Amino acid sequence: MKDVAPDLGVDWRGVLRTELPGRRAPDWLLRGDVLFVSRGTRFYAVCLDEPPGPAVCSPHFFLLRVKPRAGVLPAFLAWQINQPPVQRQLRQAAEGSNQLSIRRPVLEALSLRVPHLADQQRIVALAELARQERQTLHQLIRNRERELEVLAEKLALAHISPA
Repeated sequence: MKDVAPDLGVDWRGVLRTELPGRRAPDWLLRGDVLFVSRGTRFYAVCLDEPPGPAVCSPHFFLLRVKPRAGVLPAFLAWQINQPPVQRQLRQAAEGSNQLSIRRPVLEALSLRVPHLADQQRIVALAELARQERQTLHQLIRNRERELEVLAEKLALAHISPA
């Protein structure tokens, strides 16, 4: 869970590595799979880029795999799940007292709107640009904070050093 974020996707460097014993071959994650966080305080979806190697998801996720020729881009599906209208549906349907969760039938019954593929592509591209802008702005803020910290250190040293 700590290695997945709605804006950043999966941080593959931090994921847990293990051996999967068993008779049945695992259902490996594929490019375009959508991971849905079904437990916790926030429900969200992440569309996967190419996994760096064989990977599976933990039980904290539902794995959504768009069928070929379904007319839905996986990235669009993830984007729409993360938007306020669907988030309201999810919050209203969440169950649990200590930890909220979404059951599979609730996820399957979500009311989604699916525009033409060209419109989906434009929406996904616009969402990616917004993500890049957020990332750039956060980096600029961090840079400015570092500049101010350096300035504060220089002022502190100038005050301490003998005249």
